[in-house]
Amino acid sequence: MPKPITKNTLFYGDNLNIMRDYIPDESIYLIYLDPPFNSNRSYNVLFKDESGLASDAQLAAFDDTWHWGKSAEAEYYEIIANAPLQISKTIGALRELIGTNQMMAYLVMMTARLVELQRVLKLAGCLYLHCDPTASHYLKIILDTIFGPQNFRNEIVWQRTSAHANVIQKFGAVHDLLLVYSKSETYTWNQLYLPYTDEYINTFFDSVDNNNRRYARRDLTASMQRASSGQLYTWKGITPPPSRCWSMTKDKMDKLDAQGRIHWPKKSGGMPRLKLYPEDLSGIPMQDIWSDIKPIHNISTERLGYPTQKPMALLERIIQASSTPGDLVLDPFCGCGTAIAAAEKLNRSWIGIDITHLAISLIKYRMTDMFSGCQFDVIGEPEDLASARQLAKDDRYQFQWWALSLVRARPIGGESGSKKGKKGRDQGIDGVINFIDDSSGIPKRAIVQVKSGHVKVGDIRDLHGVVDREKAAIGVFITLESPTSEMVKEAISAGFNNSKLWQQDYPRIQILTIEDLLGGKSIRMPPDYGTFKQAQKAKKSEGKQGELGI
Repeated sequence: MPKPITKNTLFYGDNLNIMRDYIPDESIYLIYLDPPFNSNRSYNVLFKDESGLASDAQLAAFDDTWHWGKSAEAEYYEIIANAPLQISKTIGALRELIGTNQMMAYLVMMTARLVELQRVLKLAGCLYLHCDPTASHYLKIILDTIFGPQNFRNEIVWQRTSAHANVIQKFGAVHDLLLVYSKSETYTWNQLYLPYTDEYINTFFDSVDNNNRRYARRDLTASMQRASSGQLYTWKGITPPPSRCWSMTKDKMDKLDAQGRIHWPKKSGGMPRLKLYPEDLSGIPMQDIWSDIKPIHNISTERLGYPTQKPMALLERIIQASSTPGDLVLDPFCGCGTAIAAAEKLNRSWIGIDITHLAISLIKYRMTDMFSGCQFDVIGEPEDLASARQLAKDDRYQFQWWALSLVRARPIGGESGSKKGKKGRDQGIDGVINFIDDSSGIPKRAIVQVKSGHVKVGDIRDLHGVVDREKAAIGVFITLESPTSEMVKEAISAGFNNSKLWQQDYPRIQILTIEDLLGGKSIRMPPDYGTFKQAQKAKKSEGKQGELGI
């Protein structure tokens, strides 16, 4: 049995293995997951047999995600052999229904992980699965099987955009879904409210007092089943109807009347009612259609450049509704880390897992940029030269992205949510660092190359040529192997780039080994630089539980 995790932690690796190896049973209060699934891809392509043909453009969108192959087949047979009978029967029926294709590979992957997520969830915990209508109907069947249909809580519709103009022969698809399940009948729930709109106030607070304040009228009586000795009386000559009593004591009724909080009907014989003003109530109870949270757009202040980034407000709402401060939140597909950033902001503990070093590096910088003094562990990254060599041997793209993260360079030739690099020529550029070096504000660039194999002096000459071609200020050569003396001489011969702003010379071509970077060395360049857009500073919440802050 894994030991309890006592510190905020980022894990690099396959979330299935990490959950089995590191996360104990019933240790997580809230799970949010937004697994990668490309809904923009032709729906029909997902159901083509793996031997079928599809356009290169369509296949490119899904190449790094799910295919029915040896790994999917192995995972399928593991579920059939080891999962509870009802789960194996469900996944077997789905295979018979839709065949062996990319959709089925996706569902097999999700089933194996949802079984583990149900295991690690506390009895008072909830799971929010973020998906789109392309696969939600299948996922709901799987969730019903694993969690039990009685533990289905909500299908939340998040309107992620207002309209699509290029809709042909169908209605515009403008929403995502959040499928919400609990582990048991007794789960954490904090009622959330939205502020009243002017339209709502004008409609439901339909009376006006002498001070021109709008109010609604509420019954002052209650069922006799709720009656106590202090609620059975005649007040100002009025007795409640049969089987009813007053909803409060006589003293409280007198006090409200003195405060002008009683609405008296104009006609005699009518029942007095309580005046309720908008500020007396918490707001409109949250419903299952969320149209007030806008998506990340091109000029959004929180945009980091990650293609599937979700808005902080969405995750804050989920976390506030289904957890309390100090609870442990898990995001097993954490991407750019919005869920864990929201958890940190709201004083929850958190665990994030992702299978790309690109995502892990982005999250590391996001958390340290947003929260001063933020402390967390990172497990799965190379910590020494031997583990760096192993990563390079296992996956050269992951090694490249990890190496670039050591100098905060933006990768070129890869997709943020992808497990592989993008096909095609990178023109000698693996990563870029932008920086400002004069009062004009025009960015300059440092170009970065990463090599994990044999290196030679020709590599430095090639980098020098790329720097000249791209009119870059600095070229950086990161190597797993030690450079030769000829390489060092060639780099020195490239001269210096003078920074007028900082009044300093920086070597135009620089060589850094992985061992150098692990030892704390860094690029010699102007200090005002970065990779992905820097996350804005965030202040941790001090609000009361249930407050939305919107």
